[in-house]
Amino acid sequence: MMRFLSLRSLVATVVILLGAQSALAQQMPAGRPTPDQARAILQARPELIQQLRQRLANSGLTRDQIRARLRAEGYPEDLLDPYLPGSSGTADAPSSELYSAVQELGIADSIDVAGLRALQGDSSGFSFIDRDSLTAVRDARRRRLQREDVADSMARSDSGYNIYGLQVFRSSTARFEPNLSGPIDANYRLGPGDRLVLILTGDVEASYTLDVTREGFVVIPQVGQLYVANLTMGDLENLLYSRLSRVYSGVRRGPGATTRFSVSVARLRSNQIFVLGEVERPGSYMVSSAGTAITALYAAGGPSVNGTLREVQIKRRDRLVGTLDLYDYLLHGDASRDSRLETGDIVFVPSRGLRVRVIGEVIRPATYELKSTETLADLIRAAGGFRAEASRRRVQIERILPPGQRTADGHDRVTIDVESNQVTDGAALNVPLEPGDVVRVFAVSRRVRNTVVVRGNVWSPGPQGLTPGMTIADAIQLAGGPKPDVFLGQVLVDRLRPDQSRIQLRAALRDSTGKVQGDFPLVEDDVIQLFSVTDFRPDRYVTIGGAVRKPGRFAYREGMTMRDLILLGGGVQESAYLKEAEIARLPDDRTGAATAVTIRVPLDSTYLFERKPGERYLGAPGLPASTNGAPEVVLKPYDNVLIMRQPSWELQRIVTISGEVNFPGTYALKTRDERLADLVQRAGGLTSEAYPEGAVFIRKEGDVGRVAIDVPEALKKRRSPENLLLMNGDMLAIPLRSYVVTVRGAVNAPTVVAYVAGQSLEYYIDQAGGSTRNADNKRAFVTQPNGKRETKGWGRSPRPLPGSLVEVPVLDPAYKTNWLQTFATLTPIVVSLVTLLVTVAK
Repeated sequence: MMRFLSLRSLVATVVILLGAQSALAQQMPAGRPTPDQARAILQARPELIQQLRQRLANSGLTRDQIRARLRAEGYPEDLLDPYLPGSSGTADAPSSELYSAVQELGIADSIDVAGLRALQGDSSGFSFIDRDSLTAVRDARRRRLQREDVADSMARSDSGYNIYGLQVFRSSTARFEPNLSGPIDANYRLGPGDRLVLILTGDVEASYTLDVTREGFVVIPQVGQLYVANLTMGDLENLLYSRLSRVYSGVRRGPGATTRFSVSVARLRSNQIFVLGEVERPGSYMVSSAGTAITALYAAGGPSVNGTLREVQIKRRDRLVGTLDLYDYLLHGDASRDSRLETGDIVFVPSRGLRVRVIGEVIRPATYELKSTETLADLIRAAGGFRAEASRRRVQIERILPPGQRTADGHDRVTIDVESNQVTDGAALNVPLEPGDVVRVFAVSRRVRNTVVVRGNVWSPGPQGLTPGMTIADAIQLAGGPKPDVFLGQVLVDRLRPDQSRIQLRAALRDSTGKVQGDFPLVEDDVIQLFSVTDFRPDRYVTIGGAVRKPGRFAYREGMTMRDLILLGGGVQESAYLKEAEIARLPDDRTGAATAVTIRVPLDSTYLFERKPGERYLGAPGLPASTNGAPEVVLKPYDNVLIMRQPSWELQRIVTISGEVNFPGTYALKTRDERLADLVQRAGGLTSEAYPEGAVFIRKEGDVGRVAIDVPEALKKRRSPENLLLMNGDMLAIPLRSYVVTVRGAVNAPTVVAYVAGQSLEYYIDQAGGSTRNADNKRAFVTQPNGKRETKGWGRSPRPLPGSLVEVPVLDPAYKTNWLQTFATLTPIVVSLVTLLVTVAK
């Protein structure tokens, strides 16, 4: 998580620096600057590259970490290389891919955009952050943060390899920057570069801005020059009472003062300090005069892996002025020994001391640095103490032997067990530790002792504490007692023997209150199992099908009637036959391999549940409602009820006719045997411009699609196969007469040719420039206007009608004949036949 936030801040810096160019880009077109424009800006503002490099240096991320993060996001790993400190290449204008990386990494939300606009005064430099895409950016960042949370939880595993404290200084989100303009404490000492504000109220109303000169003076109008260098704020207040009272008589201490003053530091000076030794980024730093040693360490990235956290030195003019134990700051939040720095101070981090790794059941498993006088007890305290799961009877130390104690046979490490009474007592944990020691704190056993378990058909199953003399009945009562459908015949007790084998014991329930027949005392780890009679019952069901809205299988209930089942099935459909229904029932006698017997039961209109009492019977044909309704039919398990449909029942069939008929429209068929010619007749017949040979007939039912038919033949002969029976959804379109033929495919000039009566397929191919070299002339065909296809054959050639389509397919390379191979194959066969004939002739 921290690494991701560091990179987020880092790439955000790239965006800010790019946004800073807007003042130079007023003459540029709105939107993203071109690479040439960006290069010119960077040449005019070389400090932008320097700022970017400094930000990268202070990010706390190594080159490998930056590359790994960019590679994980799908960008070139060297995208930011030109801007990294120490890069040998020349930093050029950021590419469009860098803009894409900025948006993909999810560094911009509405707050970020507002902040960036505030930096530049408008939004011209940030047009690449699309306002409409902010939601997508937030979603991408949320998903990325979720991935980082998973990685962070994995990093908190019990390895203990993380060096405690270093991560605090590595994270850019936790960098400590002292307030440059806020209030300061009374112990702050003034110096050259500070700016003071003096305000007088009362008899005199005045305000003065006072800069501390290089010599340490401030000049107050009418008062004169005051030397304030190295004075604390308390000392300055006393000096001002003395000097101001000489000029303003109302200035005095106490309630009688008629002129009052207040003085504050408006701007702090900057001190140049040096951070050296084992730190991440040693060098010279400018920090606020309110800055301390910890401030300097944050600026330098903190101690390196080899640096100490226990004895940071503060040197001033060749003398040691203080040491700082960072564990006081990290573990207890105590910064009382954190010295305020002056110009020229050196913060020096020596090499690390003794380091020990602690893993297991402690609050903070990690690697800790210990002083020479600290012991195992100090290590456990630094790690936050034992967790509740820690077994204080067992702490183990793995130690690397000193060189003098190692042997040639590989005796280099030893294990030291701290005795149980030492860990339990706590006071005896003063075991000295050595460099490289690994301390393991083990967890308590996972086995839960003094427990029995009740499972099965009780109200509160689960483990229970075992008490002396507890019996099966006691455990069942503690589990809430048995449920009403409990099986009384047997209660099983699974008991663990000392040799870890198990034995099966049993008892029985006297009644459903939990009284046990043959009760006996329980022992540790016993498992009591109760059963339910319901579990032994078969899954009984009934089934309904036919003319109901929700056919299917339903659970059987004792006393269930057919009316109940029809209700569960959503009621009957419009097509239901309401005189009787059929029930298929399991036979009592299975002689002759019988699987079912069927019975017919009466129905009437009372099964139309949507009909209110007294309403006219509007349902499908059936028996009207009697006074008491049809008799109720009680069902048996596994009954299969069929609600039959009315013979020949169906809704109206709808067909459509369009085009060149006198009355085009949508028609409902009057009978089941109505045909295509009947439909044309009902539509008033064909118009004078109709071209029935090109009619298009489409059948929707079954997704058949277009059907090729000869409409003139259908209109001429009613018994003709072309006169199709109509079905629901059929569509017939009669077009205008056409006088052209379309030619396409493997011809030299695909075109539309004027129709010439009686001409063959070859005529129209010639009119389109003839066939191409790769044409398959033998498979040329005609699609007549009614949809039927006609192909060439021996001695015949189809004759296209007006509106038809002539198509010449391309020759399939797979069908080309290899005459050489055919000849090589047939030659031995022919030779064999000739030889055979000669032999027979002799």
